[in-house]
Amino acid sequence: MGSDILEKLFLALPSVRNDHAPGSKLYELLKRVARKEIEALFSGDQPKVQDFKPFGELNFPYFKMGAVDSLNLFDIDELIIFSFYWENRNNYKKAADIGANIGLHSVILDKCGFEVRNYEPDPKHFERLKSNLSLNNSKKVQPFNAAVSSKAGEMEFVRVVGNTTGSHLAGSKANPYGELERFKVKVEAIGPIIEWADLIKMDAEGHEKEIILATTREQWLKTDAMIEVENKDNAKLLYDHFTKMGINLFSQKLNWQKVGKVEDMPAGYREGTLFVTAKKEMPWGQK
Repeated sequence: MGSDILEKLFLALPSVRNDHAPGSKLYELLKRVARKEIEALFSGDQPKVQDFKPFGELNFPYFKMGAVDSLNLFDIDELIIFSFYWENRNNYKKAADIGANIGLHSVILDKCGFEVRNYEPDPKHFERLKSNLSLNNSKKVQPFNAAVSSKAGEMEFVRVVGNTTGSHLAGSKANPYGELERFKVKVEAIGPIIEWADLIKMDAEGHEKEIILATTREQWLKTDAMIEVENKDNAKLLYDHFTKMGINLFSQKLNWQKVGKVEDMPAGYREGTLFVTAKKEMPWGQK
């Protein structure tokens, strides 16, 4: 079983990148179509192994994470990023998955041929991540049960019980809500990670500002990144840092056009992803 509709969607997404902005008519249509197909493939009562064209077979069992579940990891913004991975499978070789959750991005990156190092601090998510890597025979993925920050060590982690996808390093979010669990986690420094990778996917739940401000221009000359930005304050800090270094930014909310002012930055997951590169253009459709 598989979905020809999803395969066509993945292969078409690069050509309709001028309609990737959240809220556009085509975006909303693709969001609804994709959700229907994902529910048919990966809901709790479906067979575990599905033909997830063009990536191949995907074994991703249904998993609850409080108010959200594993189906949310296939939202249209994530599928757009998966399409970017596939489109650029010959342009990058080493990917770092920061904030790996239960491993879907890492599995997809592996299926695209990348060597992957992923980082997930929540031990519950990490156990599920390792299981998903095993189920998909993801041999090129090296998992680390750790968060990422400006320097290595230990930090307090806040697990948001009602929505564990929103769990974060303490201080990264101003007002975490609901039942919280706090405990220490290992932290890896961004420096060696960015030196190793040529592509980074970063979903650090507000901690992206500490990570990014610890990076240098020289590191970004050979490494690109897809980053989720938590809020307006973080958007301004990232904008100022990258602008000062002369590194280019491309925003999904602008249909991947170049950021020219801080207002162009995505400031929350509902505004899409930020692409960071020293390249003059975002590599859509470039082999």
